[in-house]
Amino acid sequence: MFTRTVDEVAPVEWGNGTSHRLLVEADRMGFAFAVTLVRQGTTSALQYRNHLEACYCVAGSGEVVEKDGTRHKIMPGTIYVLDEHDPHYLIASDYEDLHLVSVFNPPIVGNERHTLSEDGFSQY
Repeated sequence: MFTRTVDEVAPVEWGNGTSHRLLVEADRMGFAFAVTLVRQGTTSALQYRNHLEACYCVAGSGEVVEKDGTRHKIMPGTIYVLDEHDPHYLIASDYEDLHLVSVFNPPIVGNERHTLSEDGFSQY
């Protein structure tokens, strides 16, 4: 057994926010766990080609938009699940940051960063 706090983990700047990777591949749990902040007013084109991800909103609001334009509101108590390596747009509201907890399978190493551009979906 072990414990770890957000304060013990350096945040990773991923483009439009930060991610505290509390569990990573080296922890040998079979999944990764992160606490993510998405800055207000930002839109991020994202895709995880090597991981499945589930995100649960704990504070703030926004939307996740599928590549085909289907929109899903995100607010506290909402989970969204990227079960097919789905390219998506993650949009934080204009007036508040979006706070998520995320689970990745297989686990991320922990130092991954998105490279955001208008030319396509950032991926790792």
